Amino acid sequence: MQNEFRDPQQGPERPSVQAEAPSSPSQAAPLALPSDAIALIPVRNLVLFPGLVAPISVGRESSVRAAQDAARANRQVGIILQRDPETEDLQRGDLHEVGTVANIVRYMTGSEGSHHVICQGVQRFRIIELLTGYPFMVARVQRFEDPAVATSEIEARLLQLKTRAQEILQLLPQVPAELGATLQNMNSAPALADFIAGLMELKPDEKQGVLDTLDVIARADKVLSFMSHQIEVLRISRDVDQQTKARFEDRQREVMLREQLKTIQQQLGEGEGSGAELAELAERIARAGMSEEAEKQARKELKRLESIPEASSEYSMVRTYLDWLIELPWSAATEDRIDIAEARRILDEDHYGLDKIKRRILEYLAVRKLNPSGKSPVLCFAGPPGVGKTSLGQSIAKATGRKFVRLSMGGVHDEAEIRGHRRTYVGALPGNVIQAIHKAGSNNCVMMLDEVDKLGASAHGDPAAALLEVLDPEQHDTFRDNYLGVPFDLSKVLFIATANVLDSIPGPLRDRMEVISLPGYTEEEKAQIARRYLVPRQLEANGLSAEQCEISDAAIHEVIAGYTREAGVRNLEREIGSVFRHAAMSVAEGTAQHVSVDAADLEAILGGRRFESEIAMRAGLPGVATGLAWTPVGGDILFIEASRTPGSGRLILTGQLGEVMRESVQAALTLLKGRAESLGIDPAQFERHDIHVHVPAGAIPKDGPSAGVAMFVALASLMTGKPVPASLAMTGEISLRGLVLPVGGIKEKVLAALRAGIKTVMLPARNRKDIDDIPEASRKQLEFVLLEQIEDALRVALPDAQAVRAGQAP
Repeated sequence: MQNEFRDPQQGPERPSVQAEAPSSPSQAAPLALPSDAIALIPVRNLVLFPGLVAPISVGRESSVRAAQDAARANRQVGIILQRDPETEDLQRGDLHEVGTVANIVRYMTGSEGSHHVICQGVQRFRIIELLTGYPFMVARVQRFEDPAVATSEIEARLLQLKTRAQEILQLLPQVPAELGATLQNMNSAPALADFIAGLMELKPDEKQGVLDTLDVIARADKVLSFMSHQIEVLRISRDVDQQTKARFEDRQREVMLREQLKTIQQQLGEGEGSGAELAELAERIARAGMSEEAEKQARKELKRLESIPEASSEYSMVRTYLDWLIELPWSAATEDRIDIAEARRILDEDHYGLDKIKRRILEYLAVRKLNPSGKSPVLCFAGPPGVGKTSLGQSIAKATGRKFVRLSMGGVHDEAEIRGHRRTYVGALPGNVIQAIHKAGSNNCVMMLDEVDKLGASAHGDPAAALLEVLDPEQHDTFRDNYLGVPFDLSKVLFIATANVLDSIPGPLRDRMEVISLPGYTEEEKAQIARRYLVPRQLEANGLSAEQCEISDAAIHEVIAGYTREAGVRNLEREIGSVFRHAAMSVAEGTAQHVSVDAADLEAILGGRRFESEIAMRAGLPGVATGLAWTPVGGDILFIEASRTPGSGRLILTGQLGEVMRESVQAALTLLKGRAESLGIDPAQFERHDIHVHVPAGAIPKDGPSAGVAMFVALASLMTGKPVPASLAMTGEISLRGLVLPVGGIKEKVLAALRAGIKTVMLPARNRKDIDDIPEASRKQLEFVLLEQIEDALRVALPDAQAVRAGQAP
């Protein structure tokens, strides 16, 4: 704060008015004011304390008149802070309650018509009421005098104020000596508190808070609090400045010493170390087997390195770049060990089932054996979690004798993670692809790109677009990483991608991959996997041996049916682990030497069955049909519930249905209305009733056209009053002509129906070819009904309804 000030103990000066020739309003006689009233001059961002002198610019016309009137009459004015600096037309509520009575020491009028007054604060006042009838603001006020007698508590505050003021002055640069002397000579705690508060750089509201505090002790404590904060800020600022200066001096000193050391080594003939190091780098470049372009770049950087001082940060950047170039396996490769019979044995040993996938892998190995120089295809294993996609890649590497590296693509949203950063950036590195090859130490490794469906674009680029070059057999022999700046041949790398869903993979990227679907396992396949792989692995993980604990086949089947519902086997392994942990506790406590777990023991270990067949609860009522759905984690059954109530023919849809599914319901209702008479349904019922279609579970979003047949059957069952058999499930899209159109995910849906206890499955006739993908053991347990038209579904689902004339138009 750059206020002018006087020692508050010297008393107020009398006003000395010096101004240019006033304008005509100032020539009028001073107005008479009541004895307990003063003219107010509102200010925007200034708080004047008693004892301080401050210049004030007066802008409002009413404030100019108030200042001129007070100056002519040699009267005091009230300086008071307004609450909102932007307010022009002031009322009582726009002003603070407490202000400062001030003498006008000098009044000045500028050449441009501006008005300025220099005021000296005298004492505090509080507004009692505003008086009207004056050309400026006039208020009746109550004045306050600080106590003249100082108590011991006030004397203690005075001492603290002087001490902390001295600390602040020592921390501030270029402080006038007169200011310190003035502070030490003041012997009034109230005056010193006001004096310090006026000089400190505080916000106007904080200064007003000090002015509002009439109690001397509370006022001094508040000022001391501000001073403590200011002292802490000044100390931290000083420490930071000293540390910065010290670091800068240390860096200069280090550079100077290094240059001196370099000169001394040259004088003594000891500077040959760097030369030997550069010679070693040149030899390593020659042995690295780089491509012609890469070797040319490496030697160019080596020559540049010779002229860079070792202390320079650029030296380490160039040296790191050369190390990456030299250590990459430009020509290092493992020898392919392709034995088809051995590869088949390894795949069968590591994975149960998956015959189609194993056959495709063996086909790839056979082609590779006959044509080693051919381009490797990019395989993409797509399927729900837990079906063995990642472990298949490891088995391929094991069968071919190649190194295996895995890159997790989940959550990658920066293109630089694929292509690398340019060397202009501090801390730049190659992309994950080059880093993985460096880690493998072989240019023909098996590289698994895990979860490619979970890549995400951002402001830093689209990593899926960067993968286009990596996975294109026509381009990746000249893959150029941003950090390396030279091409690297990726054609010998066997890329394997995994994904849960294909929809989120961009079309151009999906086009570069050969997609191999891995559907969910049947119950029998899960049981075999558990017996062959999961049980031994969990026994070892829990510190048990086969002699200490065993689990029966019936218990495994019960865990699969009653405690898990998934396409893969991850939850199955967790539940088996829970069983073995329970057994491990008994063995560790010494209460049992051998634990045998049967199906009857599972309830005590795992609790009650978590999954029960919902068929019995849902069946037996008209308006309920069982549909089949596909999800990213496998197939599932879907119940369609329809109900009607008296109304005006509205269609109500609930259950978080997507737009496509809502349209399927509307199409099914239209199709049913067209066939109402042939089914014995009174068409007028559609006008007298509201139809409500609900698809549990309501918290899960659902969409897709494949529930069209189930929607139609549920509505037909509702309107005819005939229930649909509980053991029947269906899938298929419908058209307004009554045709049943093909859908996807048949294998996953059929396996879900089998897990749910379904006996008969209705499928579109054009999905006949997909039945061959279903395991033979599962096909034998189900009866399939192929649908050409919707009438085919009615004959099976509602056999008691009125027969539909074949080929009847809607």
